[in-house]
Amino acid sequence: MRWTGRFGIAAAMLALTAPVMAQDARMTAMAAPAEPTAIPLGTGSVENQTAPEAWFRQYGVAMTRNVTTATLTPFLPDPAKATGAAVIVAPGGGFLMLSIENEGWRVAKALAERGIAAFVLKYRLKPTPPDMIGFEKAVTAMFAGAGRPQGRLKPADAIAGLGDQIADARAAVALVRARADGWKIDPARIGMIGFSAGAMTTMATALAAPDTRLAFVAPIYGSMEAVPVPAGAPPLFAVLAADDPLFANKGFGLVEAWQKAGRPVEFHLYQGGGHGFGLGKTGTTSTGWFEDFMHWLDANQLLVRR
Repeated sequence: MRWTGRFGIAAAMLALTAPVMAQDARMTAMAAPAEPTAIPLGTGSVENQTAPEAWFRQYGVAMTRNVTTATLTPFLPDPAKATGAAVIVAPGGGFLMLSIENEGWRVAKALAERGIAAFVLKYRLKPTPPDMIGFEKAVTAMFAGAGRPQGRLKPADAIAGLGDQIADARAAVALVRARADGWKIDPARIGMIGFSAGAMTTMATALAAPDTRLAFVAPIYGSMEAVPVPAGAPPLFAVLAADDPLFANKGFGLVEAWQKAGRPVEFHLYQGGGHGFGLGKTGTTSTGWFEDFMHWLDANQLLVRR
């Protein structure tokens, strides 16, 4: 994976443009939606965060920023469809925001429809200015510098900078496992899927917190840079579009590393989709990834009712 200071904001900006290009690109403040089923994870607050959590809408989807209290929101399947499998869903947004509707709620609902218990992780984020104008300026400034030459952080150093996100993911898995009986979940079939920065969170959790015992990991349009693969690493399902402006044409070291380690891996490179396509960008082959993911889970005996 490529662990760079400016990776996040570039991913965030491109993710925001992906859902529906024809819709309004302006960031418009919105009232915080009701989250009656959100469960606080009790992982603490964010250092130097003084601005309250805020919500806005862009390209027709809800986003949130300045998250200081991590939560987990369950999307449980109809008991008649339930497979016993569970997935923690980590939206992207460059660690400055979360594309929680496009890469969280919609994905979780699709999983629940297929009998998989899904849990949207609203993980803690870096502080941003409280006012929308200041936030837009901060995003623009960071994005403008995203393409400048810069060094790469070693994976261990990058993981050290994701302490909050890893702790939130660890707490999410622990919560799901603790409530597995009540939610009709097999504690041995809990995996994690993440998008963009959420993919980075997913991979960091698998690498730095092996005690989570994830049954599988699925980084969706995340970095393809090689990482050290620990013994017993979970099966990996990776997705990327060939026209992704961030991660295409940079090799597939992540996949190769999993292969060399002798761990199960499947990789889908779609012709089109760009970055931030969520469940798929209409008119491109990226719309096929979700069905491919379902097939992969099924082929690996992760959807078998037990």
